[in-house]
Amino acid sequence: MDSADVQGATAAEPSSSGHTTTYTRSVCSLLEEAAQMKTEGNSFYKEKNIRSAIGRYHRALLVLRGLDSNVMSSVKGFGPEMPALTPEQEALLRNTQVDCYNNLAVCLLQRTNVDYVRVREYSLRVLQWRPGDAKALYRAGVATLEMGDAQTAKQYLIKACREQPNDANVRKYLQRAEAKLNQELQKEKAMYRGMFSSSLKSSSREGIDQTNETGEGV
Repeated sequence: MDSADVQGATAAEPSSSGHTTTYTRSVCSLLEEAAQMKTEGNSFYKEKNIRSAIGRYHRALLVLRGLDSNVMSSVKGFGPEMPALTPEQEALLRNTQVDCYNNLAVCLLQRTNVDYVRVREYSLRVLQWRPGDAKALYRAGVATLEMGDAQTAKQYLIKACREQPNDANVRKYLQRAEAKLNQELQKEKAMYRGMFSSSLKSSSREGIDQTNETGEGV
């Protein structure tokens, strides 16, 4: 029996082993489809077709959603039990997800009206799987800074700077975060000075009024 006949016989076998073979093929085809979608998204991005690139990355993630054990565990029992992914398949799934979320974040940053909430969300998803991902740390820092939280942004950017100490953009945004924190500190000090000054003036007036009242009594 030649190799083609062997493959045909294997595919035709009923029972659970046949189901497993079919499922394995399905997993492989879905992983390949998602990887192809990601590649198409990269091509659109290079052509500066940001909208189409975003669409491809979203489609790739949608394909992978049904294979993600973290997602499917929440609906366990509502469908047929599927064999676990092999370590190689799991690695390919995560790598494709990480690339798509990273690429989505950079695409959104290219838009005129940037959705910083989404940029931060996508970057944090990457960091769940790769805590030291310099690109995700940088973009999480940029988005968080633009959303007004300079303290948290600084923490992300410090970590990004450790991963990429020579990156000029990381250093620039780290300096912006530190400058904003310093500005906020100066405003806070000025506010407390104003409150302290008002308190002193109020105490001084009360002292004068009490003196006047004592004089009138005499």
